[in-house]
Amino acid sequence: MGNIEENVRRILGEIGGGNGLGERVTLVAATKTRTPEEISRAIKAGISCVGENKVQEFRDKYAASEGAERHFIGNLQTNKVKYLVGTCDLIHSVGSVRLAEEISRLAEKRECVQNVLIEINVGNEKSKGGFSYEEAEEARRTVSSLMGLRFKGYMAMLPASGELSFLASLCKKMRALFEKARDADENCAYLSMGMSGDYRLCMEHGSNMIRLGTCIFGERQR
Repeated sequence: MGNIEENVRRILGEIGGGNGLGERVTLVAATKTRTPEEISRAIKAGISCVGENKVQEFRDKYAASEGAERHFIGNLQTNKVKYLVGTCDLIHSVGSVRLAEEISRLAEKRECVQNVLIEINVGNEKSKGGFSYEEAEEARRTVSSLMGLRFKGYMAMLPASGELSFLASLCKKMRALFEKARDADENCAYLSMGMSGDYRLCMEHGSNMIRLGTCIFGERQR
């Protein structure tokens, strides 16, 4: 698969032309289980955003991600919010009103504004969190009304499926949702959708932020 530097250059070149609508695509390096050395190499190669799945890893590897935006892309519990508010550039996984309210409470206390994405369970999978597609509009209005939060868009994960037409239809639903939100809120900028196995499909149908781990670092060893 090549080394980290080669992979970063290849992917940045691949996405350089934008998504299927000609929009710039932001690449987030998913750094779950990756070492500080690997993260540093990726940033030096051109990665400008890194995303952690675990709060403990976010804290432990904070220094290693210097020079890049720090995102949180994993499942987030309310009791771990205190470690992210004010130090995380973008939280991708706000999947409940309760979580949004806790982020808001801490952001107000710390006198900062926390950028967030609303997580949508677009495939209605029982194993995944997030708001349902039908709840998305109400969730956006609620989150946008909370002090200390800045709604920046939506995040979604596609189901594991070989039915490309089905996955494409989900992408199109998310893009429509994103465009409606963008018309209503000037802060809405990101549709975070696409990982190593499906990012090309997601980009083709309008995702403008992708979260890649294996494509950059290779298979995880643990």
